[in-house]
This record gives sequence, structure tokens and C-alpha cells, in this order.
Amino acid sequence: MRVHRIETEFAGRPLVLESGRLAKQAAGSVLVRYGETVVLAAVTVSPSQSTLPFFPLTVEYREKAYAAGKIPGGYIKREGRPSDEEILCSRLIDRSIRPRFPEGFRNEVQVFVTVLSADQENDADVIGALAATTALGLSPVPWQGPLATVRVGRVEGNWILNPTLQQLEFSTIDLVVSGTADSIVMVEGGALEVPEREMLEALKVAQMGIRELVKAQEQLLARAGQPKMAWTKPEHDAALVAKVRAAAEARMAGAINAKDKASRGAGIAAVKAEVLAALVAEHPEGAKTIGAELDEIEYRVMRAQVLDRGERVDGRDPDTVRPIRIDTALLPRVHGSALFQRGETQALVAVTLGTADDEQRIDNIDVPGETTKSFMLHYNFPPYSTGEVRMIRGTSRREIGHGALAERALHPLLPQYEEFPYTLRVVSEILESNGSSSMATVCGGSLALMDAGVPMKAACAGVAMGLIKEGDKVAILTDILGTEDHLGDMDFKVAGTADGITSIQMDIKIEGLDLKLMERALEKARTGRLHILGEMNKALAAPRPDMSPYAPRIVTMQIKPDKIGDVIGPKGKTVRGIQEATGAKISIEDTGIITIAGVGSETIQKAQAMIAGIVAEPEVGRVYEGVVKSTTAFGAFVEILPGVEGLLHISELAHERTDKTEDVVKKGDTVQVKLLEVDERGRMRLSRKALLPKE
Repeated sequence: MRVHRIETEFAGRPLVLESGRLAKQAAGSVLVRYGETVVLAAVTVSPSQSTLPFFPLTVEYREKAYAAGKIPGGYIKREGRPSDEEILCSRLIDRSIRPRFPEGFRNEVQVFVTVLSADQENDADVIGALAATTALGLSPVPWQGPLATVRVGRVEGNWILNPTLQQLEFSTIDLVVSGTADSIVMVEGGALEVPEREMLEALKVAQMGIRELVKAQEQLLARAGQPKMAWTKPEHDAALVAKVRAAAEARMAGAINAKDKASRGAGIAAVKAEVLAALVAEHPEGAKTIGAELDEIEYRVMRAQVLDRGERVDGRDPDTVRPIRIDTALLPRVHGSALFQRGETQALVAVTLGTADDEQRIDNIDVPGETTKSFMLHYNFPPYSTGEVRMIRGTSRREIGHGALAERALHPLLPQYEEFPYTLRVVSEILESNGSSSMATVCGGSLALMDAGVPMKAACAGVAMGLIKEGDKVAILTDILGTEDHLGDMDFKVAGTADGITSIQMDIKIEGLDLKLMERALEKARTGRLHILGEMNKALAAPRPDMSPYAPRIVTMQIKPDKIGDVIGPKGKTVRGIQEATGAKISIEDTGIITIAGVGSETIQKAQAMIAGIVAEPEVGRVYEGVVKSTTAFGAFVEILPGVEGLLHISELAHERTDKTEDVVKKGDTVQVKLLEVDERGRMRLSRKALLPKE
């Protein structure tokens, strides 16, 4: 097989697309090199159609430790289950490519993206997405590309395409956008309270970058692309379809407009079951056609009434947010809690405050060493939240994705770690779900953090926007239901404060959106967000002035770095002893900053006093309570501070003459002494008699 290479430059760095050398037995493969980051993507496709009622697409993005010159940690020195970061990248690629497969295509497709080299400058996620879309284009899979993915940042007011990992640390926006030469397909990112107009500008910058990458793809596809495989969209019996429509359309219109989710679901299910039972008796071979058409009728009825009459299934108009109910401080022993309910979506959110010891330690290929994370948000979506019975198989990809979205929304609003040195864990339990549960997590998370006394910069709310589009008819929906998400064309989540956006995510089911539609959606999202923030402020307008009595208090103290060993002690004996005696948690940095955490001020004060005693410098004229360490004919050596001894001369034991040191003090005795002098060699002279009254 001939090797094909396209060499170009993108955002000031060399970009190489190569096919025909690696993974040649895959249906399509490409090696993408950007800087010194190298990613391989390989696509495989089943030759026959699946019997599943959905398109079976699998995306696996994996980062190899050797890519960064590392050996995996732990006992098993090989890569294991995917990390959260790998799962998020897999989802990002999946959401970018899924809308571009033809409707009705059911052949199983697998996309494997492997990071082979990481230069710790160019993030591999967008390169992996570019590799995936290029490999699909090269393959016989009937995928409707080309499509590319870019990252947009802004540093000191300047827009940057594919900013380096180092530039991202100073960027006010981190936005990943996938699209074609003239439309947007997927958006994922965060920002530091950026106004809608600037977010729209970022999308315009992304579109320009996407066009450049699409050109490079087209050059490679022209040289190495394969003919697309033949496939047949399932055909349905037109006469049977007409019978299904006649029997179900009017009844479906009535069932779909029930005001609550349970009644609506039961009504729709009843219509489908009754029509299916009646028609299957006449057409036993047509069960699949009948079922598919019933789903299509549900789809058309819901969309038509929104587009034609502006009526949603729960009775709202397109712009109305569902009723909101908020409770805070529900859980007595929890450091902070909130219950946020919007319509039939309910999130119970709890906040836990911890210390530096509770930070998450992360080892990935983006940095040479290990990094830590002091803010975590975990989202849980149990089956009972939708009234379902299903297998529990650990944390799902969806839960990880929704948690990351909410975490990104809240993170910019937290105080700097130096000002508030706590590790924060937020957990969202979705107790009921009928759409927008990730945005309920953002709202509940903001309230719970404030309830915990975390000095947030501002309250944060989120809203999910939907879209229904048929030809020139368009309806943008605020605060979508689960039904509207399922049957609509877009799920566009926007979170932020009154001043701007902190997190954004968009997925679509149609081929792409233009920027004018996105501008309208962003503006409507802002209106909805401000309404929700108003309701949140009624419940809790500012962080509580005091933390929960059960939350740890954290103080810091500075000692001289050369005293660190004294505080730690041999094999950690001293610091362990302080922790056991006080119940406090103590962490010590190389700079001499000591962090003390404990529940209750008494715990912290006791630990502070013990540490202060260890690191204190001897002070002439000060009285100390010391311990006699040894005695001699000329006096006693007394430890006045941990590891600090001075000489209590026999002449300084008492006013009267002392013949023998042991007549006054013995080894192990506690004695009060005054520090008289520290000579040029650091030797200390102590006195007991200076504290005794003269007779």
C-alpha cells in the first residue's frame, strides 16, 4: 500500500497527516503529527447491519504512558481502565462524529484513537479528534465528512488557535469546537465569566481554524480515500405505515401533552401497545415496521406542535423555565447541602471540606510529574431517578461527562487555594430526572458551596437549551425536558453567572448549525440563566459567614525551613505524636508552611502551641519549664525546648551553697529556669535561683 503524506502548518506548528504505513488492515487509519505529539486513529466497520434499534458506534481514546516517557504507577505496570480524561476525550470525539452518519445506518463502527507520543505542549485531544475524522473519511464507512476539531484560547485579549498547554494556564477561554467548513457540530469548553458576544467570537475564530484543517483533510482524502460501502436503508410497507398513522396520530397527540412525565410516558406507551397489538394481528410480519412508525409519529407530533403553535408537551411556551424549588442545609452532619428542583428534575448536592491530604493525585501524559486536584465534582445518576430498573456497573461515561461539565462551571468561581486552603468535594445525587440534570447539578452545587461557607465569587446557574428545526422553521426551547432532548435536534447547555459564561456544551443530531442560530440560542440561554439566578438568590444570596461546626478549620503557620526536621522528628515520630495528642491533621511543605486542620478551635490551638514550642528560639530573660536530662558534679543539663539544652550551673541552683547537684535536682525532674545568657558559641546559661526569693 502506498504511503500518502500531507505536510502543512497550523497555528504556527507543523502538522502532518499520513496514511498507508500503519494499521493497514483497519478499514481506515491515519497517523497525525502536530509538533511532537503523535496520534494514531483506526476505524473498523462490520459488513452487516446490526439488529439493534440504534446505531452501534464505539469510540476509544487511549493515552499510552510511554508516549510521555513514563511507566504506569501501581503494582500492575501497564495501562488499565481508561482514566476520566480519556473517557471525556472519547465522548468529545463521539459527539463530534455521530451526527454525520447517515440516518438508518446500523453497521457497527469502532473508532480507536491512540496517543503514541506526547510533547507536553500540544494537547492530544483535538489532535485525536482530527485523526478520528480523517480516518473515517479515508474508510469505506458512509460518513459525511470532512469535519475537524480545534481548540480556541484567549490570552491578554489575543485569540489563539490550538493554544499550548502552557498558554492555556493564562487563557480566559478554553473552547473545543468541531465542525465542517461552514457549520458547527459540537462545542465543549469553559471560560472565566465571558460574555455571550465573546463566546460567539470564539466560535467564529474556531470556524476559521476548522476550514484550514478541512482543506488538509481533503487533500489526503483525494489521494488515499476509498469508495464508500453500499448499504440499504430499511424500507417499510407504505400501506402498513398509512394504517399505523391513521390509528395512532390523533391518539398520540392527546397522550403526548400530559402535564407530568409519568402520565405522559404511560399514555404514549399505552397508545403504542394498543396500536401494535391491533395491527400485528393483521400483519404478523410487520411488527418492526409498526414499532418504528409509532416512534416516528411520536417524533413528528411533538415537533409539529412546537413549530406550528409554539406549544410544548408540558404546556409551556418556548422561553419559559419550569417552576423552581430550593432548600438548603438539609443534612445536619454534612458541611454544606442543597436540594435544587426544577420541574421534575431534582438534584441533592452535598459539599465536603477536606485538607491537602485529601487532594486527588493525577498522573497523566500532559506533565512530567504528578499533579494534584483540590476541587472535585461527582455526579451520580441512579436508575430510580427515572423510575427504571437496570444494571449498576460502576460510574458510567455519561456520569463522568456530566460531572466534568458541572465542575468546569463552578471551578472559576472558587477562591484561590491560598485564601481558602481546603480540598472541596461536591457530590450531586440525581433523585429525579426529566431533563437538564447536569444543569440542576450546577445550580445545586453553587448553593451547597455557599451553604458550606465557601467564599464563592458569585452564584452560578445553568440551563439546557433545545432546538427543533424543519426546513426554514426553527424553534429554540429554554430548559428542555427529557422528551424534548430525545426528540429534538440539539442539547445546548450553558452555565455561568450574571456576568458571563463559565461552561458550555453543545451536541446536535442534525448535520450542523450556523453561527446565527447559535447566537440566538446563547441570548435565550442568558435570559433563562438570569431568571434561575434570581430564584437562587431568594433562597441564599451569599455564602454563609460561618462554616458547619463539623467542618475542619484550617490555619497555617510559617516556620524556618531548617526547623522542619524538628517538627517531623525521627521517622515522623514527633508530628505523629502531635496528631495523636490533638486529633489535628498536619501537613508540612518544604518552604516551612505548616497547615493544621481540625474540628474545633481547641484542637488547632493545642497543635499550634505544640509546634510553636518545638520551633521556638531561646530568648534571654525568658522563663522556661525544662526537663533535667543529665547531672554532673558542676551542675545539670536542662532541655528547655525540644532538642535545646542549657547548663544549669551548680552555683545557680539555689542562693545557699549546694554541695551536690542531686541534692536539688535529679535526672527527669521538671524544673523552672531562667535563660541568663547565650554565648557566641550558642551555649546557654540557665538559673534556678534567679526565680527563688532571697531569704
